[in-house]
Amino acid sequence: MLRVVRTLGFGGLLALSACQTPPDAVSASGAGPDLDAAPLASDELSRLGRQDLTAGNSGLAEEHFRSAVEKNRANYDAWVGLAAAYDNLKRFELADRAYAEAIRLRGETFWIMNNIGYSYYLRGDRKRALSELERAASLSPNNAVVENNISLVRTGDQPNRRAAP
Repeated sequence: MLRVVRTLGFGGLLALSACQTPPDAVSASGAGPDLDAAPLASDELSRLGRQDLTAGNSGLAEEHFRSAVEKNRANYDAWVGLAAAYDNLKRFELADRAYAEAIRLRGETFWIMNNIGYSYYLRGDRKRALSELERAASLSPNNAVVENNISLVRTGDQPNRRAAP
């Protein structure tokens, strides 16, 4: 349940970014991007990655987010999404690299620190998870998402690895 909160929080953060489908990348049916029509922009790849992550398709999300950062290394949203996808795939060393890039771009925001804390929780490192989550809480006092994740770590409940729609 709290993984849902983490993902929704990530989605809420990403809602601030402008993600639009380029007009020439829409299929004739209007059903969505026609992958053969034109290369997808970094923002469109990030949007597809968010959809995949929300649907629990972490492998596809990783592919879309990785392509997005390859097209635009300054795409903060794609780095955060890539890190979350790597967390879900248990590729924690790669998640750490993606989080480091996101921090390089925007600094230690409470969302990044919350996600890093949750990443350590997924790894089974509750002590480090709590430390990172407390850092997130210091950046955003009384934030419900961070408080819920701290509670999750302290009670020792099992993390939910799949993002719910």
